[in-house]
Amino acid sequence: MSLYKYIGRTLCMIYIDGKGNISRRRVIVKRIGGQFLYAYCLDRRAPRTFRMENILFAMPVTNRHVG
Repeated sequence: MSLYKYIGRTLCMIYIDGKGNISRRRVIVKRIGGQFLYAYCLDRRAPRTFRMENILFAMPVTNRHVG
């Protein structure tokens, strides 16, 4: 899954966290380096780092409500 085109955009993504739990987050992608996606998490209101291999699904957020 190539997410480079989403740098600077907001994504809704589903991923597996470090404890093996599935989670949904809305993030603004800041950069991608190696095996990591660096983003600002809108749900946690803080910067976060995500392992690319743990991202199960990602979709750009449009003007529609994503809940």
